[in-house]
Amino acid sequence: MDRTLNQPESSALSVQYSPTEETKLLENPPRFTWMAADSGERGYMLQWSTSASFEEAATIMAGPVKYPLYTPDVVLDPGFYYWRYAAILGKGELSEWSRVRSFKVEASLPVTPLPDPIDRYRMSREDHPRLWLNSDQIVAFRKRLHEDASYCSWQLFYEGSVLPWLDRELIAEPLPYPNHVRVAKLWRQMYMDCQETLYAIRHMSIAGVILQDRLLLNRAKEWLLHVCSWDPEGTTSRDYNDEAAFRIAAAVAWGYDWLYKELTEDERRLVREVLLRRTEQVAYHVIEGSRIHTVPYDSHAVRSLSSVLVPCSLALLFENERVAEWLNYTMEYYSTIYSPWGGADGGWAEGPMYWTTGMAYVTEAFNLLRNATGVDYYKRPFFQRTGDFPLYCFSPDTTRASFCDQSTLGDPPSLKTAFLMRQFAGITGNGTYQWYYEQIRARESFEEADRKFYNYGWWDFRFDEMMYLHDFKEVQAVEPAHMEPVKWFRDIDWVAMHASPTKPEEHIMLLTKSSRYGSVSHSHGDQNAFVLHAYGEALALQSGYYVAFGSTMHLNWRRHTRSKNVLLFDGKGQYSGRDKAYNLEATGQIETAWHKDGVSYSRGDATAAYQQEVPYLRRFVREYYFVDDAYIFVVDSVDFDQPAALTWLMHTQYEMELNGQTFRAVKEKAELLGRFVYCSSGELELSQTNQYENVDMDEIEGLPEEWHLHAVSGAAMSHRLVTLLVPMKRAEEKSVTCEVEDGDEVVRLWFTYEGNTRAIEVRKS
Repeated sequence: MDRTLNQPESSALSVQYSPTEETKLLENPPRFTWMAADSGERGYMLQWSTSASFEEAATIMAGPVKYPLYTPDVVLDPGFYYWRYAAILGKGELSEWSRVRSFKVEASLPVTPLPDPIDRYRMSREDHPRLWLNSDQIVAFRKRLHEDASYCSWQLFYEGSVLPWLDRELIAEPLPYPNHVRVAKLWRQMYMDCQETLYAIRHMSIAGVILQDRLLLNRAKEWLLHVCSWDPEGTTSRDYNDEAAFRIAAAVAWGYDWLYKELTEDERRLVREVLLRRTEQVAYHVIEGSRIHTVPYDSHAVRSLSSVLVPCSLALLFENERVAEWLNYTMEYYSTIYSPWGGADGGWAEGPMYWTTGMAYVTEAFNLLRNATGVDYYKRPFFQRTGDFPLYCFSPDTTRASFCDQSTLGDPPSLKTAFLMRQFAGITGNGTYQWYYEQIRARESFEEADRKFYNYGWWDFRFDEMMYLHDFKEVQAVEPAHMEPVKWFRDIDWVAMHASPTKPEEHIMLLTKSSRYGSVSHSHGDQNAFVLHAYGEALALQSGYYVAFGSTMHLNWRRHTRSKNVLLFDGKGQYSGRDKAYNLEATGQIETAWHKDGVSYSRGDATAAYQQEVPYLRRFVREYYFVDDAYIFVVDSVDFDQPAALTWLMHTQYEMELNGQTFRAVKEKAELLGRFVYCSSGELELSQTNQYENVDMDEIEGLPEEWHLHAVSGAAMSHRLVTLLVPMKRAEEKSVTCEVEDGDEVVRLWFTYEGNTRAIEVRKS
C-alpha cells in the first residue's frame, strides 16, 4: 500500500497549517488545523510532543480525528512542542507522518479545552426538551412564574409573541419563483413567511409547556404537523432558498423537542424524518459541499452551524448516529476555526451588520450548547473582546458610518446589535457594552424595531429578552469615558478614530480599513477607504443601498471601489467580482496606527487590492491624520510603471458646493469643508453627479439620493496628493490654514488651527 501523505499547500482562500513557529497562541490548549489531503482518507491521527523525535514517553497521540481540525481535551504545560499528523488509510493503516511543525505554549493563557467526543455529551439529558430549558428547569421556571407574573418579562413575551399566533391562519408552503429564477422580493417574502412559522411553533410550544395550556399545545402541534407536510426537497429546501430552509429546520427542531410528549409515536416518526432530512441537507452542504473546514469563507454555511446544526442536532441527539457526527463537527469548528472573519482583537471582516447576524445565531447556539453539554465557548479570547468591534466601528449614535454590506439602509445601529452588546456585557461583565445597549434601547421600542424587515424576518425581541433575563445577570452600565482615541483591529485591519464618543452632538468618528480579507463575501473593494461621521450626521459615506445580495445595486455599484471614499486609477478600482481567490488577493494592510500629542494616525497600503484591474500600479499608500479633534488631512502616495491619472472620490447625501480646489457638503446639523492643498501632478478637475452606473433604479425607489464627487488628475508616473477635511457644526467656521513648501525631494506642509501648527513631510519618492 502506498503510504505517501499528500500535504497540499495552504492558500489565502484556505485554512492554514496551525500552530507553527510563528503562531502566537492566545489560549491553551492550542488549536490544530491542517489541509485535508485526499477524499479517500478515513480520518487522521495527531501527535504532539516535547520531543523533536517524538519519543514515546514525551508524546501524546490523539484520534481518530475525522476532519482536519482538532482541539485537545487537556491543557498543555508551558513549554516548546512539536506536532504532526498522519492519515488513516484502508484497513486502519496509517500514512507516513506529515512534516513536523512546532509551537510554544506560554504561561497564564486562557484555559479552553474541548471535551473529547466520548465525554462530550455525558451531562446531556436524553429526555426532552433539550433546547434552552430541560424538564427540571421548566418546573423551576413555572414555579417562579406563579410567584411573579413578570418573571423574565414573561407577560411581554406571552402577549406579544405567543397569543398573536393562536388565531393566525396556517401559512401556506411558499410557491416557487417564476420559472425558478430567484427574485429578491419573493426570496425575502419566502423567508419572512418561514420566520413567522418558526415564531408560531417555537413560541406556542414553549408557552404551552410552561403554562400547561392545552389550547396552545394543540395549536403548536397543528402548526408543526402542517409544516412537516411541506416538501423538504421543494421551495424551502437548502438548495432552493437557504434562508427559508434554515428557518423551517429550526422550527421543526423546536417543535419536535418541546412537543415531544404531545406527539404520538407515528407523529414523532414523521417529524423526526422531516427534521433529519432538513438537517442532512444543511450538513451535507457545510461539510461536503462548501467544506468550510478547508475553505472557511462561506458566510451562510458558517452561520448555518448555529442556525441549523446546533438546534437540530441537539433535538435529535441520541436518536441517530449521524446527528452526533454533525454536532461534533460543529463543536470542533467553533473551537478551532471560528471565527474565520476575525481573531484576537474581536474584529469581524464582514462588517458590523454581518457581525450582528453572525453573533445573533452563534450566541443562541452557544447558550443552547452550554445548557445541554456544559461546554462554554464564551471563554475563548475572541468572544471576550468582540464587543469592542461595534463599540468602536458601529457607534450607537452614527448612521452610514461603517463598511461592508448593511441592510439597515441608513438607519442607526439596530436594536439587535444592542441586544448582542448586552449579551456580551452579561458574558464578560463589561459595563461599556451595557452602556451601548442602553443608548439604543432608549430610542427604539420592540414595536418600532419589528416594523423593520431586517429585524422581523430574523429575530423576536420578546423571546430574546426572556431568554437573556433567565440565562444571564444584569450588568451595570458604565459610560466609556476612556475609549481609545485610535482603535486598531489588527485581526481585520480596521482603524477607528474617535473624539467625544459619548456626546452625540460633539462626536467625530473617522473609520478606515485596509484589510487582508480583501473583497471576499460581504466585504467590498474599499481598502484604504474612509467614512466620516460628525456632529450627528454622516458626512462622507460609502455610497449605495444594500437592498439585496445579488441586486444590480449590490453587484454593479455598492461592492465596487467607485462607491467608496478612496481612489480610482485611470477610472479603475479594486477587484470586486465573484471569484473568491481574486477577492482574497485584492487585499490591503494597515502598516501602523497610533495616537500621540493630539494626533491620531494610520497608514494603509492597498497596492495589492488594485493589481487585478490596474497591474501597472506599483504603490498606493494612504495616510490619515486626525488632528486636535478638529480636522483631518489625507495623504495619498501613488506610483505607477506607466503614466496614469487618479480620481479622488467622496460620497455624501447632498449636492456639494464646488469651487476651484475646494468642495463643501452641507447637511442639517453639520457640514464638511474639503480642500486639495497639494497635488504633485497639478490641479484636479472637480465634478459631481447623483447617478449610479448600471443600476436598476427601481431597486432603490423612494430612498434618498446621494452625490458623488470626482476629482481627477492629469496622467503622471507618480502622484502625491494632500487633502484637508474640516468637519464643522452647521454655520460654524473652523479656520484651518495650510502653507506648502515644495522641494525637490520632500513636500513640507504646515497646518494651523487655533494658533497650533502641525508640520508634516511627504516624500516624493
